Amino acid sequence: MRNYTIKKVASKHTETLLLLNEQGKEVSVLDILREQEPHRVFAFDGQMGAGKTTFIKYLCEQMGTMDVVNSPTFAIVNVYDIEQPYRGEVYHFDCYRLKDIREAMDFGAEEYLYSGNYCFIEWPEKIDALLPEDVVRIKIEPLANGDRRLVIT
Repeated sequence: MRNYTIKKVASKHTETLLLLNEQGKEVSVLDILREQEPHRVFAFDGQMGAGKTTFIKYLCEQMGTMDVVNSPTFAIVNVYDIEQPYRGEVYHFDCYRLKDIREAMDFGAEEYLYSGNYCFIEWPEKIDALLPEDVVRIKIEPLANGDRRLVIT
């Protein structure tokens, strides 16, 4: 298990995330991907408003996407093209609106999950039975000071 702290840093025109390790040292969000190699499926858990979509957006931007990253709440899955240093596609799931696992199977969730591409899944408990055994679980917990705790198992 690894713990990180996520801080939002706002400047005049932008807002970014700062990721700190357990010792308080700044690390790249891409370090999470490197630490979890060769795993490609990441299940994000956290209450509504915890920052799952915000973190996934930042992660995809750091991976090199030029696409607009937003919540796929109604589409269920968004596909982002990744340039440098990662190449290929990233699949971003939001399973919140799924009524049952059959809906996930109907849109081909298994093809995405076992494609070898990165998959970032919000509300993964809705499709738990479809997730690979080696899924990386990431919990995002809001802290009293507005920061977030990121716990990876």
